[in-house]
Amino acid sequence: MFARLSHLAVTHTARVLIATAAFFVIAGVLGGPVAGLLNVDDDSFSDTGSESAQAIERVEEASGLATQPDVLVLADTEDTQAIDRARRVLEDEPDVGQVVGGPEAGPQFLSADGSRTYLAAIYDVDADATHTTEHLREELAEIDGVSVGGPGTAYQQVNEQVESDLIRAELIAFPLLFLASLWVFRSAVAALLPLLVGGLTVLGSLMVIRGINEVLDISIFALNLITGLGLGLAIDYSLFMVSRFREELARGGPTPEAVRRTVATAGRTVAFSAVTVAGAGLALLVFPLRFLYSMGIGVTVVALMAGAVTLLVLPAVFAALQHRVNAGAPQSWQRAGEAEARADFQGFWYRLSRFVMRFRLGTAVAGTVVLLVLAAPFLGVKFTGVDASVLPDSASAKQVDTELREDFMGVEQSPLVVAVTAPESAESDLTSYAADLATLSDVESVVPPRYLGDQTWQVDVLPAEPVLDEETLDLVSAVRAVDAPGDTLVGGLSADQVDQVSAITASIPVALAILVVLTFVALFMMTGSVVLPIKALAMNLLTIAATFGILVFIFQDGNFSNLLDFSSRGALDSSQPVFLFAIVFGLSTDYAVFLLTRIKEARDAGAGEREAVALGLQRTGRIVTAAALLFAIALGAFATSDIVFIKELGVGTAVAVLIDATIVRALLVPSLMAMLGRANWWAPGPLRRFHDRHGLREDDPEPVRAPVGQV
Repeated sequence: MFARLSHLAVTHTARVLIATAAFFVIAGVLGGPVAGLLNVDDDSFSDTGSESAQAIERVEEASGLATQPDVLVLADTEDTQAIDRARRVLEDEPDVGQVVGGPEAGPQFLSADGSRTYLAAIYDVDADATHTTEHLREELAEIDGVSVGGPGTAYQQVNEQVESDLIRAELIAFPLLFLASLWVFRSAVAALLPLLVGGLTVLGSLMVIRGINEVLDISIFALNLITGLGLGLAIDYSLFMVSRFREELARGGPTPEAVRRTVATAGRTVAFSAVTVAGAGLALLVFPLRFLYSMGIGVTVVALMAGAVTLLVLPAVFAALQHRVNAGAPQSWQRAGEAEARADFQGFWYRLSRFVMRFRLGTAVAGTVVLLVLAAPFLGVKFTGVDASVLPDSASAKQVDTELREDFMGVEQSPLVVAVTAPESAESDLTSYAADLATLSDVESVVPPRYLGDQTWQVDVLPAEPVLDEETLDLVSAVRAVDAPGDTLVGGLSADQVDQVSAITASIPVALAILVVLTFVALFMMTGSVVLPIKALAMNLLTIAATFGILVFIFQDGNFSNLLDFSSRGALDSSQPVFLFAIVFGLSTDYAVFLLTRIKEARDAGAGEREAVALGLQRTGRIVTAAALLFAIALGAFATSDIVFIKELGVGTAVAVLIDATIVRALLVPSLMAMLGRANWWAPGPLRRFHDRHGLREDDPEPVRAPVGQV
């Protein structure tokens, strides 16, 4: 396959480049508008097949109304004109089935000092919630003295903020990426190549996502991932391809052989890396939450697209540019680049590796201790859900949510909605059931049962504590355990959070199995060892644990909140660790593939055990570190997001790749490989024979000629 790719690039260069230009235009036209087509509903973080979702669906079908208001309007009690105008706007909306609240509706709609009140709009069950909320926000914006919030408003403002943050992140990332690439490559032409591949990858991925969205709803939150990860992977792969091509130019000049060897070596590594990262995306597809499976689809599409663009486009660009790949640089930069391409035995990373292997035990212990210390805060992790609190303080939904929580009684105690299947004649039995529920600990009150029709009763249980407190979450199980005069389904925000965590927990073993098996198989096929894949898995877990600990230290504990401009919610979003685990696992394996293939290449070419490690680190150290830096810029740009969980995503991935490229790849990997020696490459006889027949190896590795006296 790789020989055919290089042959295509060399013999049909112009056709490949013309096809690339056409692809760029088509992908831009089809993929550009995708942001307006993706799912913006508020169920991206819910398991739509859970008991809580079924309870809400049952109640809404029977009553014809939504179980919670989508739009809330906050106003001063003395501003009767504003209140009356807002009420008319809400009541005149065809899809609004009920409007409740106002100063005359009771103390629950008044702030503690009586100065503020709110109206709540409850939609018909068959309403177009997205369109209705957009229309109401436009109408209410023309009324002075009111603030608009509520779940529907909050999710729309989150989506709007995501799109705004995406544009800002791109404006920040692209110039920084070019400057960093210029520093890495010391050539303007070479520095532009990763951005070329990145742009093609992002647009191509958006085009594919648009097609997938026609048959399966994709969450809008996947956009951030596609842009950041697309740029990051494209830059990683471009760095390795461009660096290898420059090595081949330095060895043999601008011949078709340079392109062939680049594709056969670095191209092969890129292909395996793309498959490995795509496997991390596949692991997310087992989760029922739209947010997670959308991210999984995004990871898979982006990884495969980045690999395809790198392998199809870059070789043709190399064939067209030849030595001009080093153009746009002063002579001093060109000489430095050529020296690096040949600096196998005297470079910084070679010397560092030799030093680390000399003090291998101390380095391994010190590196492991540092990562475990960084991971320690994760032992106290707490989880929460997505609501208006993830928005910046400037968002009206966040302002309304904060004021309601702080100044209005009972707002934080969102009810558990119990749907009971029983005939209308069972009123006495339902009354007894409600009395039993009222005796449970942490229950403040129980609303008398209401018959909704269609053999369905609704019983609202008001908890004594806020929605996501541990006592309230435990109450969900207690309510579900009470005997009822019919089949029961328990829903509400607290039940939704319990079911979300349960769905995630139930899917984790399958996701882990996918990650472990794919990683093990990929690394075994490349190395022929069962020890190296196991060690890579252990390194991945250390990197992930350290990353999670840092996220808890920052976002849960509130450290650096001023620097990063966020307000701590006292917990992490429950879906973020799962997503970050998969993506960081894939990226860590990505860097392991890059390093281990160069170590194996040197070993196959005749280098000794430690010499192969030193050569592998020298040939990849600067590139892996640069790739990690560029990747951290590409995804770390989302740390500027005003949405807290998007900020978590940006910081988490940036921290993870930097830890992996420094502590893990530069210190732990060489020290552990020096400790194990030849045992690194051990495999049982049957697996060894299988790898001899089917494993990957370089056809004609360059012989290693170490300096005299080097061992």
